[in-house]
Amino acid sequence: MSRTLAELSVVILARNEASRLPCLLADLAVAGGQLREVLVVDGASGDGTARLARLAGARPLPCEPGRGAQLAAGVAASDGPWLLLLHADARLPRGWREQVTAAIGRGPQRAWAFRLAVDDPGPALRLLEALVSLRSRWRQLPYGDQGLLLSRELLDAAGGIRPLPLMEDLDLVLRLRRLATIGLLSGALRVSGRRWRRLGVLGTALANARLRRAWRRGTPPQLLAEHYYRGVGGSAVQDAYQKAQRRRWGSSSQP
Repeated sequence: MSRTLAELSVVILARNEASRLPCLLADLAVAGGQLREVLVVDGASGDGTARLARLAGARPLPCEPGRGAQLAAGVAASDGPWLLLLHADARLPRGWREQVTAAIGRGPQRAWAFRLAVDDPGPALRLLEALVSLRSRWRQLPYGDQGLLLSRELLDAAGGIRPLPLMEDLDLVLRLRRLATIGLLSGALRVSGRRWRRLGVLGTALANARLRRAWRRGTPPQLLAEHYYRGVGGSAVQDAYQKAQRRRWGSSSQP
């Protein structure tokens, strides 16, 4: 196991995650120093995230905020032949070392994600988790909050990570699945339920669906990110799409 985990660079995206990052770093610490490196890509946090990462033995990497840019910077700064990409609010499942080791042993032409578990009670979230597992397994469409394990060889073949402020995970997965199978690990990555608490499960699902549809129709990711991080609903996303279309076709003077 030690030889395999020594090939693994862990890249963690973080911004103001001082309250949750230590738990994820503690999960990684059970590897007992076998990991090649742990990088925490800090997007201009104001809560001491980078200092906590350093105290825990991880390497903090300062970066402008933006998930795609942070991912790209972390991957560029790492040197392992395998990569595990994580969000800082996640918790790894028990047995993650064995699952990752077995996945790496399947070879570099496959990618892997964890199942999703939301750290909040309620039947609506359990249904959401089941639907995410179905989507991930049958459509091979895991999203960034499920983590992603892949070889650098496969990532390079897919064209690397584009520094998009939003939709960087969907953009990458769509390119990856043209080249390789994206498998689902048996363990579940537990993530914070705060985003679902803000708009509710149904409201969050609808807003995310509108974001994805607007992105596929050509709305600039920067414009979508502005609305996403303000926590607004789907109507604002639709407005953003319409404005982008008017600018694209030179009709911005129309109401």
